[in-house]
Amino acid sequence: MKYLLIIIIIAIASAGYIYRDNLKTGLLGAASTKQDNKKEKKNKKDQSKGVASPEIQVNDQWNLPGRLKEISGVHYLDAERFACVQDEEGVIFIYNVKKGSIEQEIAFSGAGDYEGLAVSANDAYVVQSDGVLYEIKNWRSNATVKQYKTALTAEHNVEGLFYDQQHNRLLLAIKNDEPGNKDYKGVYAFDLSTKSFNSDPVYKLNVMPKGTGKKNKSIKPSAIARHPLTNELYLLDGPAARLIRIDETGNVKQTYHLGNQFEQPEGLTFSANGELFISNEGVKKPGNIVHVAIK
Repeated sequence: MKYLLIIIIIAIASAGYIYRDNLKTGLLGAASTKQDNKKEKKNKKDQSKGVASPEIQVNDQWNLPGRLKEISGVHYLDAERFACVQDEEGVIFIYNVKKGSIEQEIAFSGAGDYEGLAVSANDAYVVQSDGVLYEIKNWRSNATVKQYKTALTAEHNVEGLFYDQQHNRLLLAIKNDEPGNKDYKGVYAFDLSTKSFNSDPVYKLNVMPKGTGKKNKSIKPSAIARHPLTNELYLLDGPAARLIRIDETGNVKQTYHLGNQFEQPEGLTFSANGELFISNEGVKKPGNIVHVAIK
């Protein structure tokens, strides 16, 4: 009887160990499945953003120093140099891609949220996300700074800025929805001859163009520029990594998907002969400037 009792106790203990091991294995298996599902979702997300349009060709890329990891605006100066701004510092940086270094820094303000950069012959302009404009006269030497408020606010989230030489004005593109109106997104003008802001948009963007898919339908401009040869307007949609060509009425003519090489596209600029350059804010990688050709 004593030995039978011992055998029963051992059997119960063994069953307990087996149950515990099976439970542990089941929990680990469930955790592993959950992790695999997360990876699968991430891979699908990466793949959806990672396929570039066949017309997009990357010709060159320059990684930027840590100071410019959060590059938010870029302007082509010459074959070696770009003017840049980044999110947090009120400074225009002159970056030399041949030397791989910052050549010059032009301070115009303190800390802020600086999103767009435009350059005319002698002056530079920077916009904050709240619509405040900075005019930096004679920006390369003996610079003087003036500040202008517009009717745009942080609610609009202004990110695009372009000097429209034909009309002597600045174009400002908003990233967020129009407050109280989701039918369109406006591109607004600031007249440089009168230093006045036009509260009526000069372009009304069709925010949900056909053929953009179920997700990321709405255009969220992070930059705007005009092609110097064709005079067509181009928008950079940063969140969706898209380059969008629009007509004079704001309708989309063509959409190009940039692919996952463009981690967070924020800046857009053309050279005088129509070469296209896009700057990316660094997330897991350094910020960069990419030379792009549209085939």
